[in-house]
Amino acid sequence: MLTSNQVGFAAMLMQFCFKNVHSCLAALLGWIFMLVSGTQVQQTPVGKISRLKTRTKEQKEGSSTQLTTPSSVNYHFTRQCNYKCGFCFHTAKTSFVLPIEEAKRGLRLLKEAGMEKVNFSGGEPFLHERGHFLGELVRYCKQELQLPSVSIVSNGSLIRETWFQKYGDYLDILAVSCDSFNEDTNKVIGRGQGRKSHLDKLHKVRDWCRDYKVAFKINSVINTYNVDEDMTEQITALNPVRWKVFQCLIIEGENAGENSLREAEKFIISDQQFQDFLDRHQSVKCLVPESNQKMRDSYLILDEYMRFLDCREGRKDPSKSILDVGVEEAIKFSGFDEKMFLIRGGKYMWSKANMKLEW
Repeated sequence: MLTSNQVGFAAMLMQFCFKNVHSCLAALLGWIFMLVSGTQVQQTPVGKISRLKTRTKEQKEGSSTQLTTPSSVNYHFTRQCNYKCGFCFHTAKTSFVLPIEEAKRGLRLLKEAGMEKVNFSGGEPFLHERGHFLGELVRYCKQELQLPSVSIVSNGSLIRETWFQKYGDYLDILAVSCDSFNEDTNKVIGRGQGRKSHLDKLHKVRDWCRDYKVAFKINSVINTYNVDEDMTEQITALNPVRWKVFQCLIIEGENAGENSLREAEKFIISDQQFQDFLDRHQSVKCLVPESNQKMRDSYLILDEYMRFLDCREGRKDPSKSILDVGVEEAIKFSGFDEKMFLIRGGKYMWSKANMKLEW
């Protein structure tokens, strides 16, 4: 039989164990709550339940921006374009282009801040200096900065084979915008120039990408003029590494409202119409859909002055230029949603060195 001292000691031991288990569980639950709800845990002596302190909006923004790394950046170095797409949300409001050495300085700042992928866009990036400016930035990013991925988004109309001959080795991915496989529909949308065939050029660029070992991608904006189209056969034949399918997006001051250069309201489709289009193309394995919700805050966009553009309010609010205040300060005002960036598949195998493609 146990003596009274032994019973007392056992009771004390059990009480101590329960007390510490309670403390550990309380601390664990507190930290879980902090992670889920965005609150801070105030440390207290052992055995007391931690008190939760809610962060202010400013504190939330500050802590989130401290963790933001510009792993993938879209640099719209020019707003000028030779096409007049009716839904364009980055229009020719200025003709400014940075001197190339300043652009390179900004790109180096981004690399030092953690950039792994840069995407050059516009406007039409091949328009300025007939693609020479673009080519030199592509070469610089791959050769000097040694970025894992360098890509371009273009309408394809101004690309020449000589550009591939000179710069193709430095380019990982080339995305060509094509919204329809009906030439008349492309013209109605504004994706065309004179009598030149947008679709003929699309196929030429696809062949050049194969010949010069550049991954080929297609971007399509789904709108009222192409929402009922079935592109399965054509996309399958072209066989891009990715087919980005965007829901037509309204941006105040760009394609809607006062001082806008486009009126995109007539191009807008409903969420259900967009989903119907996706359902019709569910057999296309390379399809990557992006609804308005996924698009708006999930891109780090630099304008022609190297300012981050915050689209959270449905318009483009610029930060100060990274050339003036640095990346860490400017990115605080980017409105970038890193979680949505990952949800929409923003991080993928983006270096052609790692792609198992049949050239």
